[in-house]
Amino acid sequence: MNRKILIIASVLGLISVVLGAFASHGLKEVISQNDFQTFQVGVRYQMYHALLLLFIGSTTNIKDVVKKRMFWFIAVGLLLFSGSIYGLATNQLTEFDFTKIGFITPIGGLLLILAWLTLVLNFFNLKEE
Repeated sequence: MNRKILIIASVLGLISVVLGAFASHGLKEVISQNDFQTFQVGVRYQMYHALLLLFIGSTTNIKDVVKKRMFWFIAVGLLLFSGSIYGLATNQLTEFDFTKIGFITPIGGLLLILAWLTLVLNFFNLKEE
């Protein structure tokens, strides 16, 4: 599981850098300043959670069952949260109206919150050394 988490974390980090650069050099001129800032929020949250996954995959202080649960909370949470933000920020550039699925953004955010809560609970359950 650790290998899978580390690979996905690395890919998510890579994609965040690519999307951030694409937004700064390609999208900035074709979307509004507000939409550009919104897009960057999606990039930041993706990177934060890529780093969290790197930590999760590298530590022995988190039980495997907790790692698996957190992995899925983060993976699905990012897909819904950052993915919908990318779509909403670039909505005027596509034929699909992403505002119709905007309700999934807070669901993704809730899953990311659950990942962090799961981590907190895991640490509360650690035995003192």
